[in-house]
Amino acid sequence: MPIALTRRASLLGLATIAAAGRARLALASAPTEQRFVVVLLRGALDGMAAVVPYGDANLARLRAPLIPAKDALLDLGGFFAFHSALTNLHRLYRKGDVLPVHAIAGPYRTRSHFEAQDLLQTGVDQAGITSGWLNRLIAELPAGGVAGRGLAIGMGMPLLLRGAARVGSYAPAGFAKPSPDLYAHIAALNRPDPVFGPAIVEGLRSAHLDHATLDNATMDESGSVPHGYGFPVLARATGALLAAKGGPRIAAFQLEGWDTHGNQVALLHEPLADLDAGIAALRISLGPAWQTTTILIITEFGRTARINGTQGTDHGTATVAFLAGGLVAGGRVRATWPGLADRQLFQNRDLAPTADIRSLAKGVIAAQFGLDAAALARVFPNSADAAPMTGLLRA
Repeated sequence: MPIALTRRASLLGLATIAAAGRARLALASAPTEQRFVVVLLRGALDGMAAVVPYGDANLARLRAPLIPAKDALLDLGGFFAFHSALTNLHRLYRKGDVLPVHAIAGPYRTRSHFEAQDLLQTGVDQAGITSGWLNRLIAELPAGGVAGRGLAIGMGMPLLLRGAARVGSYAPAGFAKPSPDLYAHIAALNRPDPVFGPAIVEGLRSAHLDHATLDNATMDESGSVPHGYGFPVLARATGALLAAKGGPRIAAFQLEGWDTHGNQVALLHEPLADLDAGIAALRISLGPAWQTTTILIITEFGRTARINGTQGTDHGTATVAFLAGGLVAGGRVRATWPGLADRQLFQNRDLAPTADIRSLAKGVIAAQFGLDAAALARVFPNSADAAPMTGLLRA
């Protein structure tokens, strides 16, 4: 059943969820019925923990304490397997709606989070460009510079959406330092809404507000407060907007919590489960629009092949990326696997990159939006060495 949402209520609800949780969101209108979602995993996801290359004989030698028992993994065909937290992605993979792309990296070779995150969002290999590649994509769509508009929900515009295409922002008054009373009033106001009511509750819960604020403002008539994750409830609300007639068609999420220098086994499960549940929530909320949706999940770089002394991993190079959605030609792992023997590691420490994130992104947007070579070169300048991947989306 369609859900009627006023613009003001939608913005207020999304801003509250984003403020309270660790996920950030930006939305953009575009003159298309295609939906494109980018999920940035900030902190450097360990690709070999998310999609485990258990078929490589050297994996155990490098990081045995980080590898679950084989029967705890979600197999992907005899060499790779999903982490056990990725149950929804595994289900979508078996339906052909998820495509992991392994041993992938950006064109840069820095191990600085801040520098790599900026380069990932600008889509180049060195500093100097101040616009984001998603903004440049909007400008390339029909009437993109005029009809295509972005809207950042929160206190700042993500670099990914900065640029010449007009982009606005929204934050409620006092958003920088909201009081518990303001949160309580917002939650109470939105409680009847089937999308934003539960979403705001979970956003507040993930921010660890005191139980009195939650109970007084958000308890339903049955006396219960629903449980959930931060990103999934934001994704559920966003999916309703993406699916709506005349709604936004492009979304960008930023998810924190991927820097696992120590105690990685314990620390990584929750963000992976949060990501997994969020993609499932998007699929459900999008409804039939899932069939016109592509989700690109990327991180700034990977982590070291070897375990460190604190049962974690340090900043590395290659990692894994994911495509998900009804348009994706999935059900397989795309990889030119470099191997994990010492001589095969990048600088004797990292999974070696055999694919470029720009090639993945160029291949997706070329197939989904029909961009030609000249347009792709404007979205990703100086990227002639990164040819668009083919065969990513269903014909």
